[in-house]
Amino acid sequence: MSHLTDEARAPFRDAQPTIAMGDNSLEAIVAANPARRTILKNGLMGLSILPMLGTLAACGDDDNDSATPTPTPTPTPTPTPTDSYAITFAGVAANQNDTVTVPTGYTVDVLLKAGDSVETGTPYSGNFPTPADAEKWAGGNHDGMEYFELSGTDANAGGLLALNHEYPDFNILMGGSYDAATATADQKALALSAVGISVVEIAKGSDGKWSVKAGSRFNKRYTGNDLYRVGGPASGLLSGQVKGMLNNCASGRTPWGTYLTCEETTDNYLDPTQPENDYGWVVEIDPYQELAAPTKRTALGRFSHENTAYMANSDSRVAIYMGDDSTPGCIYKFIPDRAFSTANRANNVDLLDNGTLYVARFNADGSGEWRALTWGQNGLVVGASDPGDVSQFATPPAPSTVNFANQAQVLVNCQSAARVAGGTVMDRPEWITVAPDNSAVFVTLTNNSRRVTTDAANPRATNRHGHIIKFKEEGNSPLAMKFTWEIFLLAGSPTLAEANLKGDINGDPFSSPDGLRIDPKGRLWVQTDASTSSSTTSVFGNNAMYYVDQTTKKSTRFLVGPTGCEITGIAYTPDLKTFFVNIQHPTGNWPVAGQQPRSSTIVVRRTDAKPVGN
Repeated sequence: MSHLTDEARAPFRDAQPTIAMGDNSLEAIVAANPARRTILKNGLMGLSILPMLGTLAACGDDDNDSATPTPTPTPTPTPTPTDSYAITFAGVAANQNDTVTVPTGYTVDVLLKAGDSVETGTPYSGNFPTPADAEKWAGGNHDGMEYFELSGTDANAGGLLALNHEYPDFNILMGGSYDAATATADQKALALSAVGISVVEIAKGSDGKWSVKAGSRFNKRYTGNDLYRVGGPASGLLSGQVKGMLNNCASGRTPWGTYLTCEETTDNYLDPTQPENDYGWVVEIDPYQELAAPTKRTALGRFSHENTAYMANSDSRVAIYMGDDSTPGCIYKFIPDRAFSTANRANNVDLLDNGTLYVARFNADGSGEWRALTWGQNGLVVGASDPGDVSQFATPPAPSTVNFANQAQVLVNCQSAARVAGGTVMDRPEWITVAPDNSAVFVTLTNNSRRVTTDAANPRATNRHGHIIKFKEEGNSPLAMKFTWEIFLLAGSPTLAEANLKGDINGDPFSSPDGLRIDPKGRLWVQTDASTSSSTTSVFGNNAMYYVDQTTKKSTRFLVGPTGCEITGIAYTPDLKTFFVNIQHPTGNWPVAGQQPRSSTIVVRRTDAKPVGN
């Protein structure tokens, strides 16, 4: 969560009644459905060696008239070198520079800035836009992101990029501050134009640089002013068509090639006149524009969604994992009632409307279980007792009564339902990622500086720097109801005086892990969203992206962002030679000198065209 978002939401959050408390990734697609993958041609590619046929003329030598000519040997082909995906880059030093710092041998290009044209129109050029202009721009505070291949296109040279916009870059939209209570209709329209998502077709040029293909039929903005369908059990408690999606934080994908964008707010703080129940959902969007219109999937629950990640098995059964970036926040998974279709995408249109939502309980002995958030089970009945946020108080607060009269109310009041069912209250669970072989799931717990009461999964009071949890589903199955877990690492720095803040990181220290992804080669990448105050940056430098070895747990700093930013979003081409990363809310003079700072998507490549990480 951007600190800008948190600040913007505060007035409306504080005004609410208080409960009495006193790969996703390409790799997973391949695993589930190998036929969908364009074959990577990293080895010998169609090399054929034809034998040299012909008649060798004999020498006119009387002594050798009958000699058999010596055949010319068939030349041995020189094999194409196999790309190495070993991590060999030299880590970069922590710094507070107003630029993007990458290792020697790497290059950075800006691909898409807030205010750049997505749909055909007039981009930002230093002047404030009209609402009609802004609707066609890339929005602000770039966050979650996914890369989609295009049929008939080399996926390593072109495809679709879908990215979230969490919060407006107000500095390029309007003069002065934004006050939702007094905003004009045009001001609201401008603010809401800058959230939602952008889908753009991108391509690599002959010089190796990537750019947006202007005028592509795939280029499209989905904003906070558009209307969205609603599906699933709680649809009757929402507006027939919902105006806008908001606070699009992180994201994910499905095995059938749709984009899941996640709303990280349970109210419309940019336009409080809209019903609260309309927000806080996962929205499914088809980047190819072939299937249903964008739909809020209520079966996945209403809470402060961060990202999604999925695990699939050989029978095409799938689980969608989700974190609730709030304090308190729990970890969830949703299992559809039926397998997804690998033969026909259209058969999956309503797959996320029917299934069971579960919340995770982390036991002290390292075991865990998934508890169903199903009406009539696990205490989810009329007169249920919600224990509230037990992490923030030394003495348990007085519980509150919640009436769950049906499944729709369970889903709308999902945070309360999770606590009633016994879900473990975590330290802001943000990104989740699943190993390519289903052997592990990682979750970032960004921080919880207000935690008072600790437990095995959240062992630090005043957890300013956060931690990462690793768990393993029983049988490596998405359908498992039990798992085992461990704390993978505690963030912090050994230079800090307080033992609680030191952490146990081996290598380059960091604070507040947020973005997280295991790439198709099983390499773990971590991005940070730490405070940008001088007291934090003096220890950790600007927010950054790290590679963390899963065996040694050694952390190596790969990229450092410019002044005031959060590093978030990670996507890549199948050959892993191009990485896309988002720079959110920079505050200095980046990315264009002499212009307002703008959130941007960057492209990171090696200058020698080897895979990122070498």
